[in-house]
Amino acid sequence: MNIPINSKMRLLQAVFILLCSQSVFAQKVVRYELYVKDTLVNYAGKEKRAIAVNGQIPMPTLTFTEGDTAEIVVHNQLKESTSLHWHGVFLPNKEDGVPWLTQKPIEAGATYTYRFPIIQHGTHWYHSHSGLQEQIGMYGSFVMKKRDDDKTFRKGIDDLPTVPIILSEWTNLNPDNINRMLHNANDWAAIKKNATQSYAEAIREGNFKTKLTNEWKRMLAMDVSDVYYDKILINGNHTTDLKTVDGKTLKAGDKVRLRVSNGGASSYFWLRYAGGKITVVANDGNDVEPVEVDRLIIAVSETYDIVVTIPDDGVAYEFLATTEDRTQSASYFVGNGIKQLISPLPRLKYFEGMKMMNDMMKMNGDLDDMGMKMSLNQMDMNVVMYPEITGEAKPKEDHSQHNMNMDNEPNRYNANALGEIKTLNYAMLQSPYNTELPKDAPVKELKFTLTGNMNRYVWSMDNKILSETDKIPVKKGEILRITIYNNSMMRHPMHLHGFDFRVINGKGEKSPLKNVLDIMPMETDTIEFLANEEGDWFFHCHILYHMMSGMNRVFAVDDYQNPYLPNKKQAYNKLQRESNMPHFMAQNDFATNGNDGEAMFQNARWSLGTEWRLGYNDMHGYEVETHLGRYIGKMQWLMPFIGFDWRYRKMGMDEHETNLFGQKNEKDTRRAFSLGFMYTLPMLVNFQAEVYHDGIVRLSLMREDIPISKRLRAGFMVNTDMEYMGELKYIINKNIGIRTHYDSDMGFGVGLALTY
Repeated sequence: MNIPINSKMRLLQAVFILLCSQSVFAQKVVRYELYVKDTLVNYAGKEKRAIAVNGQIPMPTLTFTEGDTAEIVVHNQLKESTSLHWHGVFLPNKEDGVPWLTQKPIEAGATYTYRFPIIQHGTHWYHSHSGLQEQIGMYGSFVMKKRDDDKTFRKGIDDLPTVPIILSEWTNLNPDNINRMLHNANDWAAIKKNATQSYAEAIREGNFKTKLTNEWKRMLAMDVSDVYYDKILINGNHTTDLKTVDGKTLKAGDKVRLRVSNGGASSYFWLRYAGGKITVVANDGNDVEPVEVDRLIIAVSETYDIVVTIPDDGVAYEFLATTEDRTQSASYFVGNGIKQLISPLPRLKYFEGMKMMNDMMKMNGDLDDMGMKMSLNQMDMNVVMYPEITGEAKPKEDHSQHNMNMDNEPNRYNANALGEIKTLNYAMLQSPYNTELPKDAPVKELKFTLTGNMNRYVWSMDNKILSETDKIPVKKGEILRITIYNNSMMRHPMHLHGFDFRVINGKGEKSPLKNVLDIMPMETDTIEFLANEEGDWFFHCHILYHMMSGMNRVFAVDDYQNPYLPNKKQAYNKLQRESNMPHFMAQNDFATNGNDGEAMFQNARWSLGTEWRLGYNDMHGYEVETHLGRYIGKMQWLMPFIGFDWRYRKMGMDEHETNLFGQKNEKDTRRAFSLGFMYTLPMLVNFQAEVYHDGIVRLSLMREDIPISKRLRAGFMVNTDMEYMGELKYIINKNIGIRTHYDSDMGFGVGLALTY
């Protein structure tokens, strides 16, 4: 049979297309169905609400091979909206999973499909980016394997048996309540952690002067973390035995690659292994030249691939994850046999940390670098608190000579120079490959200063929260070079969506690639990346409560038109509101001489507060004061306000009240508008000046929550109306205390103090 030439050509084209299509479709679609549903758990002695996916916490481990296509179907069976973000994954912007930035929230009862190609490999994780859902179960491992023919495949590393590990914390408190308590400077977490650093503790340890200096500089007590957690979990369990991998029993000489992700909401973890040193082979999903260390600290949202070796048969060696504040741990036993424990980390020397804070902090709230160049985690300011390196604290020991000598020591905060324990830092990380960016690409340089206010729990960049800033425009194809200085007293794990960045760490063309940069107080680091994918990309601190408080920015790469968000401006406004949500506080004392309390409704800048004092007779009367004010300045020590005072007190015919300035009030009932301001003085004393519409002036000094001992708090108030008050309160739990006080108007009283 003769086939026409045209037909032959068409046949060849069809065969070619068929072959090409088979090649395309060989890129396997890997599909996961995820059902998000409320559940109840009991991790720490109480049954509490959590969110499970496919009936489990953490969420299922999602595994792909580079070249696959991910198709992930989310069935939201909650009574609230949700979302999923693929942490560290390169994907189209519309699949990134940030509500009101890359998509609309997945509403209750709705089904939503994420679909994107897998174009990389490495250890990553995924989590909810909606509210505080990540804290209560919505986190899981996300692993992308190398292809067998990958040119970067490393024998002895990439062919090892692997185990995904995700670290997390659990609290029996509602995360919304935690967030509210943080904003209200509630120190219940410090009490639980035995980290209050009260006057009694300071005197007992010979650090009374240190405590006074701390408060003179208007600082609260030192701590390395914000939240107390009831339980630490590894893959959802407090203790786990790893006896087999891939069906093979572990024996002496075996090596295991642990793919570790920190899925915690706010906890850093020390990682240590009872079987000897650990070898770091990857970080944030990117290969690094193997580094052998004794321990490492994994920042919130970071991932590390580490290799551990089983030295002997008949022993299960503890892989221990300990919170940075050293209050909780979780164990993973590798091997078979008798459990070999690693020694627990000793309690932090808090007053040494407080002294460090005093040295660092200027009176205006800025940090003083003390002549040091801090970068790449090489200088750990918390090292002064580590007894395993600096020795145990000794009560009432004279440190004056020691500190003088240490002040002249250039490595006084370098853990690796001070002790024999080798701790990982970013300067040790080196890529096995050339990571240089195109030399002909234009460069856009940005500088950010990380700022914060621990007293009011406001976290910002350049003293602006997300709701006060626009998106940062970036041209596609530009290199973005960012210098970040941490001018706050907390460390911040800064995470970039959609890209890996080079960390400029002295390794030249082999600078490591990361997507999370943990930056310590006083530290300055530089990162850079090629903005080659258009879209609106989130850049934020990954401590969940810092992110929700405003430490965020958005890089807008070109004018990306997101099909899921046709009105981008409106959507961005909704995102901005989420980082400046108002919070409520109230307290009330039911006492024998009357009832007094206050309630406040605040966000990052504004405060609406009401105080009341209600007597049990006409002579004591009642008074209600309401103030609406705005906090000003980086440290927010100043708050101008407008106010209204409504007061009733039964006075005799010839009776009147005279203030310190000779101004008189002869009325039983007084209603007055006012203008004034409140300013925080050294020693955390609030000075308030107020002038009323009838010309009466009132000045006052006051302070609450003076930490006398671990649970005992004092307070006082004195004003020019010749009123005064002194109080003592014993804290029973986060909501209840016993209070006694003397009020110049209402006399002595004892009562039950309730706080919310």
